[in-house]
Amino acid sequence: MKKWIWFFLAIIALLLSLIQPVLAIGLGIAVWGLYEWKVNKQLKVHSKMPPVIFIIGLAVAMIGLANMDGQEETVKTDVASEERNTEKTEDVELENHKEEKETLPEEQKVNKEVGKGTVGQDREKLLQNLGLEAATVSRVVDGDTIELSDGSKVRLIGVNTPESTTRTEPYGKEANNYTKSKLEGKKVYLQKDVSETDRYGRLLRIVWLDIPTDLMDENEIRAKMFNADLVLNGYAEPSTYPPDVTYAEYFRKFAREAREKGTGLWSYGPEGTTKGDFDEQSGGSSTSSSGSSSGTSEQKSDRGATSGGTENFKNCTELRKVYPDGVPAGHPAYQSKFDRDHDNYACER
Repeated sequence: MKKWIWFFLAIIALLLSLIQPVLAIGLGIAVWGLYEWKVNKQLKVHSKMPPVIFIIGLAVAMIGLANMDGQEETVKTDVASEERNTEKTEDVELENHKEEKETLPEEQKVNKEVGKGTVGQDREKLLQNLGLEAATVSRVVDGDTIELSDGSKVRLIGVNTPESTTRTEPYGKEANNYTKSKLEGKKVYLQKDVSETDRYGRLLRIVWLDIPTDLMDENEIRAKMFNADLVLNGYAEPSTYPPDVTYAEYFRKFAREAREKGTGLWSYGPEGTTKGDFDEQSGGSSTSSSGSSSGTSEQKSDRGATSGGTENFKNCTELRKVYPDGVPAGHPAYQSKFDRDHDNYACER
């Protein structure tokens, strides 16, 4: 049994010598002192050496324990220092990341502003090259007439929507409401053909909903031009008045498509619901450059003038029932008393 005890103690001593040599040496000396004290007791010999050896062993062991505590403290200090260094590194990284995040939006903002400026310049250049003018629609007068934010009125070239103001033609309200839904309050792009204004002072223009890349490309005309949009969707008939004829053939083509499908105003018959190029009684296009629905009244007036005779009306109210936009001098229904502004046109609106 004693052998096993000594073997166990030897194992412990070996482990201690590996972990803490000084402590192991001290314990070994102390055990040696105890052994000498036991041997002297058996031999009945009195000696001061065993206690001295024992005390020296304990002193050495205490020194070993002190070193162990110091090492543990050093390890703890190193660990704490390493943790602090790690925290500092993380704080620095977080600060750098924060600075990057704060700086990045500013850079992006600057880049965005630069981009906007470039796009704006390119847009203005494109408008200039195409001869387009940007404008904002403040009010829709009727299906084919609008008012801009600067107060000027625009009559759409080459198209004629049914009347919905002074009198109402079938599908006139629908055309008026459609134009309102598409244009009122919106930014548009105006294109001049040949004529600047009609005799009412309204600008004669093609209205684009978006800037085209090619003014004569049929796909772009179909997708971006509002004049064409009205014809394609059956809200207007083509109504051509030279010299503003750049898109006349396109409008007639689109009108044929809408008429074949019976779209919108064409559902009422092959001549639609208002005056236009396809009316058998229109006698072809007028030579007027007005581009307005009043041109059809002038056509009608011209036919009346060549037929001879006179037409008498009590007042302009009665005259407008037959000639909604008035009549020019030389017309059978013209009377100077109805021409209050002396512009050779009676009962104009």
